[in-house]
Amino acid sequence: MKTKLNKITYKTLKSKIELAYQSLKKCNLCPRICNVDRTKKQKGFCGVLDKPVISSYGPHFGEETPLVGRYGSGTIFFSRCNLGCVFCQNYDISHFDNGKNISVERLSEIILELQGRGCHNINFVSPTHQLPFIIDSLLISLKKGLNIPVVWNCGGYESEASLELLDGIVDIYMPDFKFWKDKTGEKFSGIKEYSKHVKKAILKMHEQTGDLFIENNIAVSGLLVRHLVMPGYVTETFKIIEWLKNKVSENTYLNLMDQYRPCFQAYKYPEINCKLNFEEYRKVRDFAQTLGLNLL
Repeated sequence: MKTKLNKITYKTLKSKIELAYQSLKKCNLCPRICNVDRTKKQKGFCGVLDKPVISSYGPHFGEETPLVGRYGSGTIFFSRCNLGCVFCQNYDISHFDNGKNISVERLSEIILELQGRGCHNINFVSPTHQLPFIIDSLLISLKKGLNIPVVWNCGGYESEASLELLDGIVDIYMPDFKFWKDKTGEKFSGIKEYSKHVKKAILKMHEQTGDLFIENNIAVSGLLVRHLVMPGYVTETFKIIEWLKNKVSENTYLNLMDQYRPCFQAYKYPEINCKLNFEEYRKVRDFAQTLGLNLL
């Protein structure tokens, strides 16, 4: 099966790259719409300018089973983030400048190296704020033989304009759906209208790629949603599960993650300064199974 990149024309991809780089001059790559000129060393919320910044890369065996297969998911962890989650478990990467500045050409080399090591896909983690560099590197990689699926592993806080740029490029969308209530998102991630934007984004992602399609036990295309179950907020989890079933697809693949622990600045918020209760997690998982979603 051909990937989306193997079907797109170079002309179309180059046009998307040009539009993406233009967005850096008055940055609107995510719904924060910082409107800074990143090409002139002006930093917005994410703190990244006009070159790729990565933390690490390699075959990853801790991702969802359909992504990992035998040889791993070719994961590239990008530095910084367009979210500001107070409980982030990767806060050293997402909140601080603990990354390495590289060129687009080097990013392409990494992509092809991961393919050469047998990885089943190229998995971009926290990619939203570095979108122009990513699709630029994909054009270079495509010309040199890239032929495995592209995974957009994001926090769900995506703009419609950026998703339009990714249409025809991304094979598998893997967004988080973190919070049901906007006020919860504002409290714990410092953003307004998270729920509003993530719903629009997930619907657009599903429109572009459909339900997750798995061939020979490996994900090839489609939507896979993640949700981290948080202590004391399972009522929001129930709402998210219902929405995915009723508004997206009854065949939605969902990873209900149970690994919440108080990290980073979670100690400032008594209601989440604790581990997840197993009984809370069992209830939401049973509920999702009752509705018939595909649980990972």
